[in-house]
Amino acid sequence: MHIRDVVNSKSLNFEGIPSSYYLLGLLSAFENRFQAMADSTMKEISWKQFFAIICISLCKEPPTLRELSEVLGSSHQNVKQILLKLESKGFTEFRTDENDKRKQRIILTDKCRKFCEKNNDMSIKIMEKMFAGISEKDIKTTISTITRIEKNLTEVV
Repeated sequence: MHIRDVVNSKSLNFEGIPSSYYLLGLLSAFENRFQAMADSTMKEISWKQFFAIICISLCKEPPTLRELSEVLGSSHQNVKQILLKLESKGFTEFRTDENDKRKQRIILTDKCRKFCEKNNDMSIKIMEKMFAGISEKDIKTTISTITRIEKNLTEVV
């Protein structure tokens, strides 16, 4: 069953559910479905591992574990487990920071870069299919909304 089927289902009653609750459920269900699709598409690594690679590559300099944990929005322990799996597959390595020997920086390997290049076309096609028929304006509105929700969440905790 897909999200559109649930939304259009006559057997479920969404009346009386506040939009904010519905949106949160929709986001959670989407994340689960997206992760399952991505995990089945990329055989070598999981979506969470690939997302960590994406975030590492977007950093201006190789991040520390703490920095990457903040970007991913996950605990040090969870991110460390993801990185250890990536390291065992030869996708990342830890290197001592040249300026501060106490810090370990996370480096993407050549094997990782080759993997990303090999899967780039597939990733582009998936993104195009996912966002087909959705305007740039709607995407920016969604980004703005989720960013605000996340900001509000940090004020709750």
